[in-house]
Amino acid sequence: MLTLRSIILAAAALLLSPCAALSQASQSWPNRPVTMLVPLPAGGIADLMARGCAQALSDEFGQPFVIENHPGASGNLAAAAVVKAPADGSVLLFATQAQAAFNKMMFASLSYDPARDLVPIVLVLKSPVVFVGALDAPVTNFQAMLDYARANPGKLTSGQTGVGSMSHVAFEMLQQKAGIVLNGVPYKGGAPMVTDLLGGHLPMGTDLLSNFIHLAKDKKVRLLAVATTQRFGDLPDVPTVQEEIRTPFEAAAWFTIMARAGTPPDVVQKVNAAVNRYLASAKAKDLISRAAAEAGGGTPEEAAAFVKNEIERWTPVIRAAQISLN
Repeated sequence: MLTLRSIILAAAALLLSPCAALSQASQSWPNRPVTMLVPLPAGGIADLMARGCAQALSDEFGQPFVIENHPGASGNLAAAAVVKAPADGSVLLFATQAQAAFNKMMFASLSYDPARDLVPIVLVLKSPVVFVGALDAPVTNFQAMLDYARANPGKLTSGQTGVGSMSHVAFEMLQQKAGIVLNGVPYKGGAPMVTDLLGGHLPMGTDLLSNFIHLAKDKKVRLLAVATTQRFGDLPDVPTVQEEIRTPFEAAAWFTIMARAGTPPDVVQKVNAAVNRYLASAKAKDLISRAAAEAGGGTPEEAAAFVKNEIERWTPVIRAAQISLN
């Protein structure tokens, strides 16, 4: 006959068995290949950093971490695939600010909610926005651009790399904070915008510094101002936007590794620690330096706080500009 004590112990074992199984599974993670989805085409700085992180994780854990480029629908296809995957760390997302924050504000409906369905593991990289001018543009510096725009509202044309991109929302924030009106022209990617800048068909544009640093050093375009809080690295002569408009202004594309919500905390910690070690390596520092970017790093809690702050900072800008991707 079962005693009361044995019944209680048996019930407790049943209740705890899922937790024990989960703990055992997470302790053995990874025991098979892990997929990391990148919501962008191959070849850019995000793809290169994702591959660097994947290789570092493979080296550390002895299992393949496979990169799959999964562009489309502003990265929503990749994010949705991660949310549908098991919450066991077998599928990760190398997210941009679009999937982690912006798309929730720009799409009327999403098949996932980043705040509910995804958990940040580590901030990997920040790629600052820069305002650039063509060499034959009517303005040769940022202050001259502001003066011209104020005297000629809507007459100075500026390109951005796509509706809803970081370059687009930075362009909108500049107009809002500086009190100017520019004629914004969205391009389908950076390459056609560069072609028009070099060909004399576009006086200025907004994009990531990584896409213009080499053109500027070859004296093919002019860097007007960077959207960093301090002058950037080896560009001491290029002013910051906030210097010129005398109000806080920072804009950078950012990339963070995320997992499906519910992923075991020790799996999150394992990935976080390994990526932090990679970011501190000479190999990662060289890649980040050549890309004119800024390294991330820190704890999962710091990554989550960063994402939350970005959402709070950009929500009023996006709403005021009525940016929609529907």
